[in-house]
Amino acid sequence: MSGRLPDHDVPLPVNYQDWEHLTFLHWRYDPATVQPLVPAGLTVQQWGGAALVGISPFRMARVRVPGLPPPPGWGAFPELNVRAYVRAPDGRDGIWFLGMVVPGPAFALGLRALGLPYVRSRSAVEIDGARWRYRFGTPRWLGPPRDAWFVAETQVGQPLTVAERTPMLESVTGRWSAFHRRAGIVWRTPVLHEPWPLHHAAVTGDLTAPLTWAGLPPPDGHPLAHASPGVHSDFGPPRPAGTRG
Repeated sequence: MSGRLPDHDVPLPVNYQDWEHLTFLHWRYDPATVQPLVPAGLTVQQWGGAALVGISPFRMARVRVPGLPPPPGWGAFPELNVRAYVRAPDGRDGIWFLGMVVPGPAFALGLRALGLPYVRSRSAVEIDGARWRYRFGTPRWLGPPRDAWFVAETQVGQPLTVAERTPMLESVTGRWSAFHRRAGIVWRTPVLHEPWPLHHAAVTGDLTAPLTWAGLPPPDGHPLAHASPGVHSDFGPPRPAGTRG
């Protein structure tokens, strides 16, 4: 189950990734608005009667399989994903990605072949001490490229105290399964990493275009914002999640 600590081990990883300089942005939505965007059999989770949808821009680094270096161009690059939080029929919860954006064609095409919704975009991540800047252009198939589709500046604050790490926050950040759909079947990939080091964050910019791109209406209000310097993650082999989509 989701939470600060993983609920399983990954004894034989098939892939390693480092996630660096990550900002978590979360908005509240009516669960009935989010549910049609996930496959049948996965249920959108709720906190206080609301679903949370997240946008996470970050720098992906050192994507590799055990025993080999990263392929050319996969050493470090920006990524942005739009995420819903769901539960499978067997009770395991995890992430359903509503959209994923990276700059490189090889990575995007390779992961799309596995059923992940990657598209390409001009993008950049700039790190200046505690100030992190993200810029993602329009995803290629949405229209003419432009540089201001998603633009954010994160001012990283102090680490959260134990009391500030609420069960809801631990649940949406500590996700140990990722779901994807391939050949009409929903698959679950187990993920393992150390607990997120979480910081307060103040985020400004043009933040909401990825939500409408993913099929959601514009959100109400400002997002919950947190930042993390990052974690190292291990991925296990995917297996059927017990549902078709």
